[in-house]
Amino acid sequence: MKYKYKSEAVLMLEDGTVFHGRSLGKIGTKGGEICFNTGMTGYQEVYTDPSYFGQIIVTTNSHIGNYGVHPAEFEGPKPSIFGVVINSFSDLYSRKEASESLQDYLESNGIVGIADIDTRKLVRHIRNKGAMNAIISSEIHDYEVLRAQLQEVPSMKGLELSSKVCVSEPVLRKDENVETKRRVAVLDLGIKESILKHMESRGMECKVFPSTTTYEEMKSWNPDGYFISNGPGDPAAMDYAVDTVQAILAEDKPMFGICMGHQILARAAGISTYKMHSGHRGLNHPVKNVISGRCEVTSQNHGFAVSAEEVAKSDNVEVTHVNLNDNTVEGIRIKGKNAFSVQYHPESSPGPHDSHYLFDDFLTLMNN
Repeated sequence: MKYKYKSEAVLMLEDGTVFHGRSLGKIGTKGGEICFNTGMTGYQEVYTDPSYFGQIIVTTNSHIGNYGVHPAEFEGPKPSIFGVVINSFSDLYSRKEASESLQDYLESNGIVGIADIDTRKLVRHIRNKGAMNAIISSEIHDYEVLRAQLQEVPSMKGLELSSKVCVSEPVLRKDENVETKRRVAVLDLGIKESILKHMESRGMECKVFPSTTTYEEMKSWNPDGYFISNGPGDPAAMDYAVDTVQAILAEDKPMFGICMGHQILARAAGISTYKMHSGHRGLNHPVKNVISGRCEVTSQNHGFAVSAEEVAKSDNVEVTHVNLNDNTVEGIRIKGKNAFSVQYHPESSPGPHDSHYLFDDFLTLMNN
């Protein structure tokens, strides 16, 4: 039995390109930056990842919804995406552990979507033209009205979003079944649940602080190390986080950053970031660890990157990981400091699992 679509829907891109399909999720209209994820599985983890806040996600795998929604696999308290674009959508799901269909989940959380789109054609268009804004509507079919609303959608470049998805007050996290070994102050820029679980499983007691928390506030908890999380938006618009990281560096405390945290660490060390043509989002990106010489297949989600040219000229920053597809910077460490970061996602939810060792490296850094 195929999903019974509610109505016709329209997807309009910033450059005027229009796609027609059928509605899914909530009936409505929503705009954001359109991007694509190449993962063959893990749509639930993608949709609930706070790093996707403000974005419309094109899932390139043909069939979405066929294994439903499982609460244990949420990466955030609710979907962070602004919209979803799918080829073939299924309202029926085969996994008995699932609590509800993806359609019910999206609809109850107010997420607008469109299905029956030629996503291969759409992805080729985005790859050629680059990242841009888009709008989905299952209630408005007047192009002029949609175009006017699309013009009101802010550009991701220069946009600060971490303060919209982080915790509102400090939250203590620990695994009661694991002996506490170290205390970690987490600067929440939009952290994924899997990252916290990885640290907790290694005996790290984590106190999660809002994105604008100062170093002095976190320091008062007397942690053994600091973690700078992933998150949405443009790192160039987050001087408050750069100031905090610079203060941590000044006292040479153990520090680990992932994704946005990687970009903030780079900026704190004087390296700039830039908006990528179409970004890296998927579960199959090859990265070389230039320290060990080994290659890792990684999970990625970022639309901004650290300047490789500036790192190469830097006296205090060195590259530890490189993307084998385009040679972009995937990891750095600060010379003479106890600070390192990676652009990709070593928590790798839903996979692959090649990079879990980085959490062990962070624990070792604190122990030493």
